[in-house]
Amino acid sequence: MTKLKIIALLLLIGLPFNSFSQAGISHELGVIAGRIEFRSDYGQRNDTQTNLNNMGLQIAFVDYMNFSYTDFVNDYFAEHFKIRNEFSYSKTNLQHYGKWTEKNTIPSKQLKAMRGSTQLVNLGFQLEYSFVHIHDFERTIGSFAPYIALGPQVNFYTATATSELGELGNTNTTHPKYLVPSDGHPYGFSNESKMVFSGVLNIGTRYKLTPMSDLVFDIRAQYFNSDWVDGLNPNRELFTENKNNDWLTFIGFGYILYLNN
Repeated sequence: MTKLKIIALLLLIGLPFNSFSQAGISHELGVIAGRIEFRSDYGQRNDTQTNLNNMGLQIAFVDYMNFSYTDFVNDYFAEHFKIRNEFSYSKTNLQHYGKWTEKNTIPSKQLKAMRGSTQLVNLGFQLEYSFVHIHDFERTIGSFAPYIALGPQVNFYTATATSELGELGNTNTTHPKYLVPSDGHPYGFSNESKMVFSGVLNIGTRYKLTPMSDLVFDIRAQYFNSDWVDGLNPNRELFTENKNNDWLTFIGFGYILYLNN
């Protein structure tokens, strides 16, 4: 069943490309790389040290489907919208920071000794809206084209949770918060690889570098439909501060090359 779901999702994600690939659509290929800030169950909520230290790297390969040279869609759509197909990979190392790790108590020392990591492979697409006419931007070297994009992704994650004190799962190494069963798991931590879904919101701008290439500055918020992506998910019925699923923000720069025009 899992294999069938994956195949169906890949077909769904590839549908926009396959449907229009022979219809005169212009394609733009690019790469975008930058830093992600993982908002997870590691560390203190809204703590600057937590947010700045639990950061990783992401690289994305993108294919833009440009409709501005076709005549089978509405003129407004053609001059303002593109479909952005994306494949990306990221890895983030995670650790607890904040006031709960700074006390001279056994639970604080257990939190401070915990280490985690999550690797993500993402596949999806977004509908991207350009605030300026696409043709006007393409004809003007040195111009900017701000945009906003929204879309779904399927994500394959591998999460690990360890401790410098020893193997997690006993009272000597593990904070009591993570020894309680949670969401079908025997503990509030897990070492696992699974598939989840996410919603992605991007804002950014392109800069027209040459007639056939652009630079891009991209900011992203990505929200997952799971709280296990980081490997931690303390029982929400007992620990009510665990309110949100995992999510991340991304800031990156990239280069886009036009294949045809």
